Amino acid sequence: MDTQTIRTLEQQALGYVPPGPVFHTVDEVAKRLKPEDPVQCIFPDSVRGQAQKFTSLFPGAVLYAVKCNPGPEFLRHMYAAGVRHFDVASLEEVRLVRGLFKNAHMHFMHPVKSREAIRIAYKMGVRTFSLDTAAELIKILEETNSAKDLKLFIRLAVSGNAAAYDLSGKFGAAPSSAANLLRHARKVAHKVGVCFHVGSQCMDPAAYRAAIERASAVIAKAKIKIDVLDVGGGFPATYPGMTPPPLESYMDAVIAAAQPMVEQGVELWCEPGRAMVAAGASMLVRVNLRKGRRLYINDGTYGSLFDAGALNWRYPVRLVRPLVKTGKDSNDPNSRAPSEKMVQFSFYGPTCDNLDKMKGPFLLPEDTQEGDWIEIGMLGAYGAAMQTRFNGFHASIAATVWPEAPPFIFDRAASRQAPAAALKESTALTPNLNAESPTVAVK
Repeated sequence: MDTQTIRTLEQQALGYVPPGPVFHTVDEVAKRLKPEDPVQCIFPDSVRGQAQKFTSLFPGAVLYAVKCNPGPEFLRHMYAAGVRHFDVASLEEVRLVRGLFKNAHMHFMHPVKSREAIRIAYKMGVRTFSLDTAAELIKILEETNSAKDLKLFIRLAVSGNAAAYDLSGKFGAAPSSAANLLRHARKVAHKVGVCFHVGSQCMDPAAYRAAIERASAVIAKAKIKIDVLDVGGGFPATYPGMTPPPLESYMDAVIAAAQPMVEQGVELWCEPGRAMVAAGASMLVRVNLRKGRRLYINDGTYGSLFDAGALNWRYPVRLVRPLVKTGKDSNDPNSRAPSEKMVQFSFYGPTCDNLDKMKGPFLLPEDTQEGDWIEIGMLGAYGAAMQTRFNGFHASIAATVWPEAPPFIFDRAASRQAPAAALKESTALTPNLNAESPTVAVK
């Protein structure tokens, strides 16, 4: 089977034509592109697999939080896997989703919106809006001319103590205020709901139970019937030093706590972001200089690694040195097999700012040096989405890597299936994703 035939089959199996060639490993990306700039490596199998896992485990609507990663590639893969609801937080996200999928359901779950955003979003088909103040409720009613088909959600303040990143300080109404807002919303909205957010990277399923119990108490105080309970996001991913309980534990906690409401006809919604896409991408970066145990790389806190710098978030890393030659070693140090001894490094980004550093530690071979590539994993969430163009540095290259081992497993086998063999073992080819296919078969 010639190379062109293989590539054609790959594109058919993915369901659409990706923007560039398809690679089978991250090492192949480095070997073929020899990139001088950071490359976002996208893993379709992971994105689709997580989307299918959420839609199969959660007994209600799954709203992907677009802010986590608004890349069209990721959105297409999720849509292919069955996700039809999207949590949008800006007018730009509304336009993005509507431009990709005419039949998608969009829900504006940001509690504070500009009047223009409310007005235009409504014209573009958005009917769901969240709020946590009376002033926001008035804005929504005024900018939609008190439309009779609104779905209004009251954002309830809850504790974020179980989360790695607490989001409770900015949004959310106190119980008494939330009860009043629910009563007002019930009078003017077609459907009324309660939503909350337990915080990003929530490590304890019990946090959802506590939040649902608090929501139940507020609803009882308001003495009204709600239509939807939105348990928000916060579902975690696995990072070095952070191994959360399995997703099933979170689902069990939500289902058990919400059962009394469900029995009264209340719908359940959730808004996964990080857990949906974190494992769906890695960044392939290059070492520009080494100073002792400090590696100066071509991506940093003003690029894809904001969390690694500002929050000291640790990501899995792996040396990529695909130019290893067989037989006698070359004089080029980057053509030699890496050292088996692993040591701790810190990273420094490419900008002039002293804040552009990532403490880590990041474990890599002792002889890691200038010219080496490093794969930084678990960057599908809040990686490329938070890039700036400060100092003129910006990563704009993306590569589809398929089929591929789960990107969070960095102990990848040395041997790989041949492309033709991998294609032979895959399931039926998928329909055209650009045509808004309802389902896609995943290997």
